[in-house]
Amino acid sequence: MALEPVRFAVLGSVRVERTGVEPAWGRPQERALLALLLVRAGQPVAVSEIVDVLWGPLPPDSAVNVIRRHVGSLRRMLEPGLPNRATGRWLIRNAGGYRLLVDADSLDLLRFRRLRDEARRVGGDTGRSAARVVELLTEALGLWRGPVGAGLPEEVRERAGFPPVDRERAAAVREAADAALRAGIPAAVLSPLQEAVADDPLDEPLLARLVRVLAATGHEAEALGAYRAARERLAEELGIDPGPELRDAHRAVLGEGLRRDAGSRDTDTHNSPSHGAGSPEPVSSGAEAEEVVAAAAVGTPGPRAGAQAQAPTAVPAQLPHDLPTFTGRRAELEQVLALLDDRGGPGVGPLGTVVISAIGGMAGIGKTTLAVHWAHRVADRYPDGQLYVNLRGFAPSGAVMEAGEAVRVFLDALGVPPERVPHGVDAQAALYRGLLAGRRFLVLLDNARDTEQVRPLLPGTPGCLTIVTSRDQLSGLVSSHGAHTLALRPLDAGQARAFLERRLGTGRLTGQARAVAEIAALCGGLPLALACVAARAAAHPGFPLSAIAAELRAAHGSLDAFSRTDPSANVGAVFSWSLGAVSPEAARLFPLLALHPGPDFSVAATAALTGLPARRARRLLAELTDVHLLGEPAPGRYALHDLLRAHAAELLEEQRPESEREAAVERLYAYYAHTAHTAEPLLAPYADPLPPEPAPAGVRAEPLAGHEEALAWLTAEYPVLLAVVGAAARSGRDRVAGALAWSLEPFFDRRGHWHDWATVQRIALDAALRTGDPGWEARGLRALARAESRLGLHGTARPRLDRALSLFAGLGDDVGRADTHRSLGWTHDQEGDLPGALHHNRLAMELFRAGGRRSAYASVLNSVGWYHALLGEYREALRHCHEALALLQELGDRYGEAATWHTLAYAHHHLGRHPNALVGYGHALALYRELGVPYLEACTLVHIGDTHTAMGDHDTAHEVRQQALTLLITLGHPDADRVRAQLDASGRRG
Repeated sequence: MALEPVRFAVLGSVRVERTGVEPAWGRPQERALLALLLVRAGQPVAVSEIVDVLWGPLPPDSAVNVIRRHVGSLRRMLEPGLPNRATGRWLIRNAGGYRLLVDADSLDLLRFRRLRDEARRVGGDTGRSAARVVELLTEALGLWRGPVGAGLPEEVRERAGFPPVDRERAAAVREAADAALRAGIPAAVLSPLQEAVADDPLDEPLLARLVRVLAATGHEAEALGAYRAARERLAEELGIDPGPELRDAHRAVLGEGLRRDAGSRDTDTHNSPSHGAGSPEPVSSGAEAEEVVAAAAVGTPGPRAGAQAQAPTAVPAQLPHDLPTFTGRRAELEQVLALLDDRGGPGVGPLGTVVISAIGGMAGIGKTTLAVHWAHRVADRYPDGQLYVNLRGFAPSGAVMEAGEAVRVFLDALGVPPERVPHGVDAQAALYRGLLAGRRFLVLLDNARDTEQVRPLLPGTPGCLTIVTSRDQLSGLVSSHGAHTLALRPLDAGQARAFLERRLGTGRLTGQARAVAEIAALCGGLPLALACVAARAAAHPGFPLSAIAAELRAAHGSLDAFSRTDPSANVGAVFSWSLGAVSPEAARLFPLLALHPGPDFSVAATAALTGLPARRARRLLAELTDVHLLGEPAPGRYALHDLLRAHAAELLEEQRPESEREAAVERLYAYYAHTAHTAEPLLAPYADPLPPEPAPAGVRAEPLAGHEEALAWLTAEYPVLLAVVGAAARSGRDRVAGALAWSLEPFFDRRGHWHDWATVQRIALDAALRTGDPGWEARGLRALARAESRLGLHGTARPRLDRALSLFAGLGDDVGRADTHRSLGWTHDQEGDLPGALHHNRLAMELFRAGGRRSAYASVLNSVGWYHALLGEYREALRHCHEALALLQELGDRYGEAATWHTLAYAHHHLGRHPNALVGYGHALALYRELGVPYLEACTLVHIGDTHTAMGDHDTAHEVRQQALTLLITLGHPDADRVRAQLDASGRRG
């Protein structure tokens, strides 16, 4: 029999995946043993060395026997069903110790080393080979999720020799930075370089490269700020001055900044959404002199690790609604409230260090309810905002939220524009901590899987409260962060009585003491189960509680995986009994809901899943909600508690044949794929949509009437759509995953969800490659390259686009070629190659014209006009844009029309036709306001101000620039500094 595929990871926390699923872990020492075997990468490890690593100088007498038990447990985890004392195929006895059979296809550490070795063989002396080195090394660095064996005790990591392996990462970052500078693509390594410096802020070779790369990407202020911070840190912690390498980098930045300032021209900058896939990229200005730039760097916001961040422009209030009927848990509530006592104590108090309280307990025990109630009780102490996220750590659907996704949710809530969000979880977490520094926030992290998922979300400075709920003990938070823990236990008889009394009234419980006690016992003291019983009792006010208890006693069901209470308690019986209170049709719907992969779902999605009309689906969902088998976290959106989802999954497995389950999933995924396909041309009329496979009978896409409805549907379903792409790929529905991911491209770009865009497109590209279809591979390559370009990863984006272009050419797909040329034009633009950008857009224009693609042709006409304008060829720009404008107005593409009016105005301004420029900018401004695009509205206001200045009307120029500044400050956009400087300069002249 062939071995099941197993994948190991040790670059970060230790992970094992067998057939795509991570098995349950046993003892912490087993994780440490596996980490040691993985770092040795297939080499034997002596038993004596294992003893030393696990216990240090004072091992117990039973150490060798304990190791044997750990080995047996690991073998059975890797090969379920392996008999006791059997050797197994992965973990073998060898040379007086043990060896794990791994290779570069199964272990991330070996893949990292293989990619690094390949990069060394490439060399990197020429620009092309250096770019290939960067591609290989950034792929290698992307395998790292943290220090080797993250989460293990530090003394174990030291004894196991993990720190030297950590240093391989820093060495690879230095090699990547050198190659990127040689290849002229420094932005490709900025994020991993920032992350490495954040991990080791005293590494001068890394610091020197960070300074050079920041300067090479046009961020001279940040480069000089990074040098100054490094100089101060070296002096404070080591008592030394910067070494020659770091000083040379500093001098190089100063010289380049002064040269750039001396040779600069007084020209306007313009950020057009018309080229590439849509949204603009910010423009950075050069430095004038060291002191000016360094002073600006102190207050200039930026996505770099270790730098001072700008204050949040939004005050989030994300806490879920408090439960009006909250009761019980008095002792626990007093315990957590005492943590914030004004008298304080070691590590606590409203002005002390960060307080982290980890509330743990089994599913359904009431962790979230208590945490939310506590948070509402103390929210007024945290006036800067309250952040909340459900990390879905134990979601039966497997849709666990990655830490990076959660950090980006918080950055979005804090008002950080997408272009300021750096690449890489470490850099994003550093920006998040900087935004919270010196402020008072409450952060509620609900349903955490483990310490590693939580760590990037922890504030780093005094003044904040972090509340974490989890079924896990989160011992890492206790040991590393001094967390206060509270383990919830099932409600006792008195608490259960108070719970029911609060919901049913005192009179209903009078004379029913025995029935109340029996109900509490049968519910296992779980608040969730008690809530189901209370809902049933409330619906039948004439039933005595003794009758309710008798019904419950007679019910049958099981949920053994979650029932860690008294054996007499049968929680599954409570849920099955509750289903008996609804109509047979609602009871039939309930198990199917376990098939939905998202965090919540709508009526329309339920209708697709079941094949029922929407009106009937809404009635059935209401029935299930009334008996607490469903929650309704927002109007019209429904969610299953993890415990109830697990019960639904059990019923589904028992009651429905596989063919029925598969048909339901096909209907559900078809609903999302077809509606997203309907939305795509409403956001991007010039797009080349890929029709999804025909929908099953009865499944209909949402009837989206226009741009606004498309945006509204995509916004509401966004977390669900991400989950569906991943679930479709995992279940082998590769064409569904690809089609849905590519339909979402305009939305990703319009809303600036560039990191999620890249994540989803990697899934889609993998799915496309599995189909073996070269057309799908080409689309997958192009989509991922577009996302990478938005993130500044041009070194990886360009080779993907070149490969996609070759595939489209081989297929004779001229539309695919045209779209790819357009994306290559954007990449050339971002690399500063304006002639190259114009060349690729002209090729795209001709291909679109030959193919009769009028919407795409009209859109790229404006792009061609824009690059002519940037190159000073203003009359050519006007010629192309007049033709584009007529077509775009005929086609109803308001977004493209706005961009074209902007280009026309820019060209008229530079030809000295200022009244014409004001007319064009006025049309663009009106359209951007109508479409709700505030950043481009601000850009247009800035250019209107420039035109008024050229006409000598300084008062009007000042007024419109002030409007632009207000918008940019509201957005938290770094361009606000440039506009503020313009206003200050005009004020001094006045």
